[in-house]
Amino acid sequence: MAVYPEQIERLCDMFRRLDGIGRKTAMRLTLSVLDLPEEDVQAFSQALIAAKTEIGFCKCCQNISASELCPVCAAPGRDKSTICVVEDFRAAMALEKMNEYNGLYHVLHGVISPMKGIGPEKLKIRELISRLDGSVTEVILATNPTPEGETTAMYLSRLIAPLGVRVSRIANGMPVGGDLEYADEITLRRAIEGRYSMNQTNGATAE
Repeated sequence: MAVYPEQIERLCDMFRRLDGIGRKTAMRLTLSVLDLPEEDVQAFSQALIAAKTEIGFCKCCQNISASELCPVCAAPGRDKSTICVVEDFRAAMALEKMNEYNGLYHVLHGVISPMKGIGPEKLKIRELISRLDGSVTEVILATNPTPEGETTAMYLSRLIAPLGVRVSRIANGMPVGGDLEYADEITLRRAIEGRYSMNQTNGATAE
């Protein structure tokens, strides 16, 4: 016999689809919805739909955006000669919160992972290379310090270095296996400030 009505279980299952949400948390959120006034629930559902249907990707950096260009790419005061490459929009937002980095970003939408069937062709690498038109002097590789992140950084380094662009890697202030999304601002600042060159002579080709 079910403890909760089907509608409650269904909403709980939907919350459980979110990253990091287990059944206990999902059920707590579900029951919290029941305590909300009906107008708040309507606003909540509308906000969910708007976030899904009205948010796309910046045509330049591939970050999430509600318009053709994200606020960073559209800002006139940004240093357009530097691009910081990250795995996802969460990492870009974490770095942006530092208020120290003034360049642009490029979001790969993942990392190279043969075990998961993710090759370079499934990432936003072609879009990155197309941005290296001579105006960019440095690309900072800020993928997470995981085996997949390091593999992706090495691949990009071999791909970009022959183009005459300086390629650097964030410093080891980030713990091995850590995510930029969860790092504190001091760690992120040290990682950016202590970046080191990865320029090599051997090249790679975009998939």
